Amino acid sequence: MKVKIRKGDTVEIISGKLEDRGKRGEVIKVLPDEGRVVVQGVNIRTKHQRQVQTQGRTINPGRIKFEGPLHISNVMLVCPKCNEPTRVGVQRDESGSHRVCKKCQALID
Repeated sequence: MKVKIRKGDTVEIISGKLEDRGKRGEVIKVLPDEGRVVVQGVNIRTKHQRQVQTQGRTINPGRIKFEGPLHISNVMLVCPKCNEPTRVGVQRDESGSHRVCKKCQALID
């Protein structure tokens, strides 16, 4: 599946947990094989880390908070021009293909 969301894009969460729904954040990582994206400040997970020594370095124990991946269908790209969540189209011309906002027809890249 071709992913139309890239790292660094601003997205809005449209479904999922109630506390995350409606939030906006920047895409940190895209996992195209799994169809998932990691969004900054959304879907916060807690991992209980044991103290580990590897290669002379010690990892401190405690609870680590990190962003978990979301399914790509649960997020929508926010258009930089109209500042609204929108679907993304692809427009091809002689210089290549560009992502386009379906609402205002503005180029996203």
